[in-house]
Amino acid sequence: MAPTLVIDLLGFTGGRGGTETYAREVIPRLPSLLAGVELRALVSTPGRDLVREFFPGDVLEMKGVGDSPASWAKGEVFLAERAARSLGASAIWTPANFGPIRRGLPRVVTIHDLIYHQIPGPLSQRPFRRATAELMSRSARTADAVISVSEATADEVHRRLAVPRSRLHVVPHGTTPPPEVASPPARRGDLVLSTGNRMPHKNHVGLLEAVARMEEGSRPSVVITGGGSDDPLAAHVRRLGLEGVVDLPGWVSHDELERLYSQASIYVCPSLLEGFGLPVLDALARGCVVVANDIPVLREVGGSECLYVDATDADALGRAIRRGLTLDGDVQRRERGRHWAAGFTWEASAAGTAAVLSRVLRLPAPTTPKDSR
Repeated sequence: MAPTLVIDLLGFTGGRGGTETYAREVIPRLPSLLAGVELRALVSTPGRDLVREFFPGDVLEMKGVGDSPASWAKGEVFLAERAARSLGASAIWTPANFGPIRRGLPRVVTIHDLIYHQIPGPLSQRPFRRATAELMSRSARTADAVISVSEATADEVHRRLAVPRSRLHVVPHGTTPPPEVASPPARRGDLVLSTGNRMPHKNHVGLLEAVARMEEGSRPSVVITGGGSDDPLAAHVRRLGLEGVVDLPGWVSHDELERLYSQASIYVCPSLLEGFGLPVLDALARGCVVVANDIPVLREVGGSECLYVDATDADALGRAIRRGLTLDGDVQRRERGRHWAAGFTWEASAAGTAAVLSRVLRLPAPTTPKDSR
């Protein structure tokens, strides 16, 4: 009888960013790597149709599991393993930070970051964040194997969650070759691009402070995507007198983002905390000069191809931005960045994931693609 891998996608709702990109990229590549293994998915009602668009197997909707964190947690704690057993699971893989919290069926969990452990958040959110951190901790400690997306995150999982090194496996994310942008608009002066949600650790306020300290008349144009229609950064733009300098377009389409990359003089990642740092990789893949906060995970992802700076120092960040703008025309630097980013592929990420899953399923390990870096 063929082994069955149940993939726990209860948290997939279409609005969880990088963890869902990871699922969309890795899962469709697994059938060729896990020959003879049946793949089945557990999904919530909001995620049912979205998962069916890309999932290469049967999808079981868990009625009663919605898109709220509380509903998701209830599904993981009380329903997921029972449902997996009903599907004849040989093992469960939970790709989005946490799943079942007790030992039972063989299980693999992918940990993308430990934000809930590292940042307490505002007072009103702390009970929720503590509960989420505890669920993640229990899920990781009771899993047979934990996949971490970077060495830096693996170090944190070992230190904070007490997961033995023998059960930790580092499998980096990948990036996809960027599409060609038809007739990109001509540039009008220097343009600084940054992206992401408005969680405080993203440090977009720090980026605004750095731009505000630059001499008026010589400030570059800045575009920071994300934040929605009621962007909390708007108040900081007004406070710092950066109207007309900073554009906050909200969440943009894939095509719009590609157009912005093609126009950008540099990309800035001022984030104080990341599990991997996929935007840095995506920007390098598109030939952008990248200025990044000097933290271990971003050095791991960006290698020697980024300009690193203490992004908590507004003056230093401003100087690094100025330095990055002078490198805008350095074609060789841009090509080195593209070459570095090309070494991170979703094919390699899928193969590394399949190798861990094969071990838990007690199957021969698949062949892993060679790293092109």
